Amino acid sequence: MTRPIFALAIHGGAGRGARDHSRTLEHLRGLAEAGRERLAAGASALEVVVETVAEMEASGLYNAGRGAPPNLAGRFELDAGVMAGPGRRAGAVAALQGFASPVRAARAVMDTPQVLMVSEGAAAFAAARGLEAVEDAWFRSLAAEAGSPGGTVGCAALDGAGALAAATSTGGRSDKPHGRVGDSPIPAAGVWADARVAVSSTGAGEAFLRAAAAAQVASRVQLAGQSLAAAVEAALADVAALGGSGGMIALNAAGEIVLLFNTPAMARAAVHPDGRIEVAVF
Repeated sequence: MTRPIFALAIHGGAGRGARDHSRTLEHLRGLAEAGRERLAAGASALEVVVETVAEMEASGLYNAGRGAPPNLAGRFELDAGVMAGPGRRAGAVAALQGFASPVRAARAVMDTPQVLMVSEGAAAFAAARGLEAVEDAWFRSLAAEAGSPGGTVGCAALDGAGALAAATSTGGRSDKPHGRVGDSPIPAAGVWADARVAVSSTGAGEAFLRAAAAAQVASRVQLAGQSLAAAVEAALADVAALGGSGGMIALNAAGEIVLLFNTPAMARAAVHPDGRIEVAVF
């Protein structure tokens, strides 16, 4: 009997890279190993991307969840988006305050008729769903304490049933104004999954929004017949043409994985269909 194909890609943000990235590499490898075990045991791609990103949010090592910086108003406003390839179901929250895991809130939105909920409405929704509430004192960027904060986080997965999913979560720029939302929670920009590809973006959010970068990858594959690598490269070139920089992780229904960036570094990990794990920063 042929073993089901599954694959996983993870990113911890694109940027300059840490002076000492050993902790990030160790954490990413652990996430990749845990994701591989879940997928091998039959977990869905959607379940795996949500759990992986939730663990990254809780770690404080990245600009997401506990590691998010305050905005210019001193508030912690978090964004996250989730998308499942089957049916292109999506859920997202933006400018969410007072909750530990925006990706879990986004996953809960997916089970409603809505796609995106914001600010006080998103917080009321998360509270009604019994999600973990936190005070501002809970936020503590371990990466920032080390002098090199991580970035936006994301995950894309292919499960043994052939389904794709992706999730992205961020605390946004440390200098962002109150109410600013970037690409991370927006389907087509910061996150995308359909029957062919799953994508998570990281970088200059406004440029990724203007490029519809994540959905552009899918369109290039489906409509232009480009390879996954060529599609991601072209989408990032479009982002660069708009003055932005960053990276993207993507995988397709065949288990092909692409991890590309136009910054000095992007913390990343992958589980290839043969079970091999790849982890790198630069």
